[in-house]
Amino acid sequence: MTSMTTDTVKIPATGSYRIDPAHSTISFATRHLFGLAPVHGTFRLRDGHIVVADPLAGSSARATISATSFDTGVAARDATIRSATYLDVANHPDIGFASTGLELVEDRWVLHGSLTVRGRTRPVDVHLEDLRPDGHRLRLRAVGRVDRYEFGITAGRGITGRRLTLRLDLAADRG
Repeated sequence: MTSMTTDTVKIPATGSYRIDPAHSTISFATRHLFGLAPVHGTFRLRDGHIVVADPLAGSSARATISATSFDTGVAARDATIRSATYLDVANHPDIGFASTGLELVEDRWVLHGSLTVRGRTRPVDVHLEDLRPDGHRLRLRAVGRVDRYEFGITAGRGITGRRLTLRLDLAADRG
């Protein structure tokens, strides 16, 4: 492990790590009913890969998220969000993320990247909240915000939340 740490981030050994979908979660929070009611849910991760480089700025990450796995626990709402009106999972079953850079901003690590939803790619920043090596595995918690309008998902203006806060809780194995 290198000595580059912050209060909550300890940089793991350089190398390649495969994200373990079975031990990783992607959750989100947004609001609906004119911003009055919270909505929480999850997506499943299909696969992903993290490379910790030296120098650290050369590190990278990529992930594929199953758009078809959108789940809030309300079947009718989930079907609507998966429909062509919102995520259009029949034509776009995956959501993709690819990093474009990593930097330390005011004592917090920020992973810059591109998110692709419904065939549209837009920049997104992911703020690392916790990163810990755990033997051959690393554990990572991060948060990012996504504006669905940037991806052309504009249905339900006013009654469906525009912004989603994504929380990542990932486990990745070295090798």
